[in-house]
Amino acid sequence: MKRVIQMAWRNIWRNRKRTIITAASIFFALFFAIGMRSFQLGTYGHMIHQSIEAYTGYLQVQSPDYFDEPGLDNAFEYSAELVQNINSNPQVKIAVPRVESFALASIGAKTKGVLVNGIDVEKEAELSNPQRNLVRYRFSSHLMEKVYELDELSKDQIANLKIYGNASFSSLDKISLNCGITNKELLNKIGKLTAFEGNYLQSDDDGILVSDRLSKFMHLSIGDTLVLMGTGYQGSSAAGLFPVRGIIKIPSPELDNKLVYMALPRAQQFFDMENMLTTLAINIHDNGKMLEVQHELDQQLDNELYVVKNWEEFNPILKQTIEGDSAGGLVFIAILYVIVFFGIFGTVLMMIAERKREFGVLNAIGMRKRQLMYVVVIEMVFMGSLGAVMGMLAISPLLYLGNKYPIQMTGQTAKMYEDMGYEAVMPMASFDAYFWWQAIIVIIMVLLASYFPLKSIRKLKLMNALRA
Repeated sequence: MKRVIQMAWRNIWRNRKRTIITAASIFFALFFAIGMRSFQLGTYGHMIHQSIEAYTGYLQVQSPDYFDEPGLDNAFEYSAELVQNINSNPQVKIAVPRVESFALASIGAKTKGVLVNGIDVEKEAELSNPQRNLVRYRFSSHLMEKVYELDELSKDQIANLKIYGNASFSSLDKISLNCGITNKELLNKIGKLTAFEGNYLQSDDDGILVSDRLSKFMHLSIGDTLVLMGTGYQGSSAAGLFPVRGIIKIPSPELDNKLVYMALPRAQQFFDMENMLTTLAINIHDNGKMLEVQHELDQQLDNELYVVKNWEEFNPILKQTIEGDSAGGLVFIAILYVIVFFGIFGTVLMMIAERKREFGVLNAIGMRKRQLMYVVVIEMVFMGSLGAVMGMLAISPLLYLGNKYPIQMTGQTAKMYEDMGYEAVMPMASFDAYFWWQAIIVIIMVLLASYFPLKSIRKLKLMNALRA
């Protein structure tokens, strides 16, 4: 077998051009397939983190009727025993209590329906962390006129700033990334001109946080008082006056148009549902074990009082979006591999036609057909492995850098992403099963392409081969 391997290795370098062309086709196919799949999976992971891990949680504890009829009347009692049972699972990272319901918000002549989210101020910092999204800088027409007068600004930077002429930002770093401004001194000047004061909620706060787009629609600012009216638990009347403590910029445009945060005790008092919750949002350490943790919690909790739902159940639209886009990406990769396969197959056909006499001579001097078949298969594996290994080595640094330092969009592109509810970044997935599967698929393609030469060698007729 050692001699067969040595012969196969020498044979692939007898015709260097053929070997290099075949390996190069595999190299580029693997390079682009892994790169494209990494961008896809990285984007999906970021979407899940932004929408699920950083807001709704991977799992939610609800009352059995809440999923079909979400409302305060289907709330459940928040007890120490419930929290203890959930936290006893080693995979549970954090369990955050919430009260969610709708109310009518009004100030002056402006009125709008809003989603009221009562949160545990301290625990919520470990899930959605609203404080991170507090608006610290807000652009407006009269302020931006002063900004445009800064001498340090270039024409491109002014153009980017005009795109965000009425935008809000949670940090100077965000302004820097979106507007392409790297000069710290210039950033500080812009920050001073556009600074916006706002505070986070306290545990016993009677104020609220209002989402950015909602605040602009209702012309709200810090210190204004918002009137909230709705229906509380079991039909009770819910009405109150709430001072605005801060403005929150929510990545999702839909939520940014209607979300109001309130401290959990104040929300329970407002809706007349003392010590009750609508949902208990749960994040876990390993999201790959989500279904396993869901099953374990279902076994631990009283199913007559509680039910555990995973994010795919209460957010099916996101799941379907990811599955549909993923299927499209896989089809594109499959088309790429089919093209490469026929390229490899064409190379094999030429190789067999050129070496027919060689095979006949080797068979005539005593080399068995089975040994010839081994040599050809090993040659194909060598060429496939060469292209696969080089492709994987070439894409690996890009995967690492793309995962650690995602591509950040700027200007109009960034604005378009944010308007659709996505953060303006393009992360790549880290090394995972998809990385190795691409190499396995290439080796399978090479082995399939070897079928024709094996069949030709098996049917080889010595005299015809010697006359070739």
